[in-house]
Amino acid sequence: MTFDVLDFHEEAVRTESHESVGEMRDLLVETLEAAGADPVVDEAGNTLATRTVDGFEPGDAAVERDGDADDTHLVLNTHIDTVPPHVPYAEREDGAVVEGRGACDAKGPLAALVDAFLTAGVRGDGGRLTLAITPDEETVQTGAAHLAGTLDADGFVVGEPTGLDVCNAARGQYEGSIAITGSAAHAATPESGANAIRAAAPILQAMETYDEERGPGEHESLGRPTLTPTVIEGGEASNQVPEECVLTFDRRPVPPETPEEFRDELQNHLSQWVPTGMDLQVALSPRETPFLTAFATDPAEALVESLANASGGEVRPFGAATEASYFAEHAPTVVFGPGDLADEEGAVAHSEREYVRREDVRAAARAVRDAVDALL
Repeated sequence: MTFDVLDFHEEAVRTESHESVGEMRDLLVETLEAAGADPVVDEAGNTLATRTVDGFEPGDAAVERDGDADDTHLVLNTHIDTVPPHVPYAEREDGAVVEGRGACDAKGPLAALVDAFLTAGVRGDGGRLTLAITPDEETVQTGAAHLAGTLDADGFVVGEPTGLDVCNAARGQYEGSIAITGSAAHAATPESGANAIRAAAPILQAMETYDEERGPGEHESLGRPTLTPTVIEGGEASNQVPEECVLTFDRRPVPPETPEEFRDELQNHLSQWVPTGMDLQVALSPRETPFLTAFATDPAEALVESLANASGGEVRPFGAATEASYFAEHAPTVVFGPGDLADEEGAVAHSEREYVRREDVRAAARAVRDAVDALL
């Protein structure tokens, strides 16, 4: 079968994958098999296929290497799940633009990476190219967390909507809570208790000063980290002094911060602002997988330069946290693909108006193929 990147993209966008990725994964596996590849689905639900100078190998062949110094291994990764609700497939501008859920996040990048995987030249002694597609990037990232510990690679291209720019860095993302504990009392005698909601005011102020006093400082390309209170809960009755108040926060870190260091530093910083007789505890939210940490790949890395030369795009940070975080701990990693997170009118990815230009899907496929050719 001859693979057509735009036909595959259209079928992928028409295939719902916001509640279950089963049908979309079947489409991907059937497409790869029809093209002669030998994909496997691993225990974490990832779809894997590998090419070498001798042709296609089972996807699980990507897990181990023989130690040959010339055995360069590149991985093309993106995801097949989408956020809800499903937005039906549509076209505009005489078919030049495809609309629908996943059009750019991330079925446009998926189509481009599949095309590059099938058409790139794999040359040399032992060069390998792996397509590794995850099932749950939009939720818990169990697929990518599993891959990061099993794929031994020399570089990763992670497909996301970047407007054909080469994104060599991204902030991470943690979530957590700050629990303030006082003591309950009758509201008629508030002085007999310790009002946890009232104590939230100085704690919120202290959050504003955290990065100035204890944070990692400004990163050369990612700028400053952010710490944002997002939810506040407290109190049980309108005539009772509340014993507890809980603040939920969102943290967007920059290197070299780690989640554990951040939690400890925030605890120490905020504890100075807790009123006498009260307690405060900072906790990171429980997760099945590690938090997405910030990463930055050196712009001088061959992977960055090769893809930038092939695409003509700018080298810049990505605007959101991504599974690339897991891979960047092990090898040079870039984020790349057709479409945009947002445009001059507002949100694109995850919005009702999600779209991608067909010509950009083709351009992304050519750029990745050319970069792989240069590197392998």
